[in-house]
Amino acid sequence: MFKKIIVGMMAAVFLMGCETTDTVTGERTPNRTANGAIIGALGGAALGTLAGGNDRRNALIGAGIGALAGAGIGHYMDEQYQNLRQRLNGTGVGVTRVSESQILLNFPADLTFDFNRADVKGQFVPTLNNVASVLSQYPQTTIDVYGHADSVGDAAYNQTLSERRAMAVSAILLNGGVVRQRLAATGYGESRPIADNGTAEGRARNRRVEVYISAFQG
Repeated sequence: MFKKIIVGMMAAVFLMGCETTDTVTGERTPNRTANGAIIGALGGAALGTLAGGNDRRNALIGAGIGALAGAGIGHYMDEQYQNLRQRLNGTGVGVTRVSESQILLNFPADLTFDFNRADVKGQFVPTLNNVASVLSQYPQTTIDVYGHADSVGDAAYNQTLSERRAMAVSAILLNGGVVRQRLAATGYGESRPIADNGTAEGRARNRRVEVYISAFQG
């Protein structure tokens, strides 16, 4: 059974970075303690499940985010799509225009996470920061972060891992300036494969985090 939550964080956790910088060398490395605390806070401070979309809609309106309407939707999403393609060129992240009102980002898990870990690789954090920068320029969208796993191992474990990975990506987007009311994280475990789990290539494709960016419509 997958879980869907609206992402919420305490102010102290919101201010925590996902990387640390060596004061001598300037090298940036993943702050695993911060990542763990962020993921824990995401789970503990979740606002609850969505009820027919009304929870999120009310939260967005309460945050002062207006809805898009009519012909402006396509133009708004076109600009965002082109901006994302430019910023993510050469990163390995897939950018797909699903429909006039929706964009899909696909983060292969092997690129984003170490094996069996839920904290984002340090070298991938700048890519997610670029995504957050673009998303912050287009506030009239909702952002659904979906974690997926392959079918190797225990299904319950894969479910939990997919949830934690979705929350880890959400945490970095939030830390990068995305308004929390726009974000929801969902773990689907191994229930939504896009390739054959019987092959190594297929399993690699199934281990992924997807980000659906949808126009907030009136």
